Amino acid sequence: MQFYMKLPNFNDLILFEDDDFVIINKPPFLATLDERFGGAPNILRLAREKYDDIQACHRLDKETSGALALAKNPAAYRHLAMQFEDRQVKKVYHAVAWGVHHYDGLRVDRSIETTTKGKARLAYKGKPAVTLVRTLEAYTRHTLLECQPITGRMHQIRLHLAYLQAPIVGDGMYGGDDFFLSSLKKKFNVKQGEEEQPFIKRFALHARQLTFAKMDGESVTIEAPYPKDFRVLVENLQQYQ
Repeated sequence: MQFYMKLPNFNDLILFEDDDFVIINKPPFLATLDERFGGAPNILRLAREKYDDIQACHRLDKETSGALALAKNPAAYRHLAMQFEDRQVKKVYHAVAWGVHHYDGLRVDRSIETTTKGKARLAYKGKPAVTLVRTLEAYTRHTLLECQPITGRMHQIRLHLAYLQAPIVGDGMYGGDDFFLSSLKKKFNVKQGEEEQPFIKRFALHARQLTFAKMDGESVTIEAPYPKDFRVLVENLQQYQ
């Protein structure tokens, strides 16, 4: 299914900018870098219309929204790449998961290996992967979770939450069913001849915060507001606590 979307104005995405870095709030459905095939628009292409030398310092899955760091020059790129490598960058994600869960800084330590076709799985022989998980809000059948990945493996948060039997809403790849409003609202009517659509058309994962050291060594924390689809999902679930 080809998903056509109106491309955002890059300036509207900027959360923080100095001489070296640009931190944006990446919208869902837009890849960070070129995908393996096709010339679909992506964040880096949009950024390069404004800055010649800019590079993405890490990447978010296409469906994941939130804080994404770009470096304006090679020195800044190396500076932040080293911080990622040494696990000095603090990343905080919010996820809406299936089930009611009460975690208080739970540590998930399960190795991950990538498999074919862009998937990953938990495996003893995989690379070490650690995520800290805590509950922010519990609802009737769902939980808003804060996830802090200590390592940066492919699909790490999605796999670790699936392992906890708290799969992310809309994450069909790892056992997270779509969410339909009719499952909560008793008097929910779909127009005749129409099928009810999933409430959020992606997996509900958002990169909420990014903390790193700027070139002068000063630490900065950038917070990315929820995009509309994630915000409205949380607001609806809050009505059914």
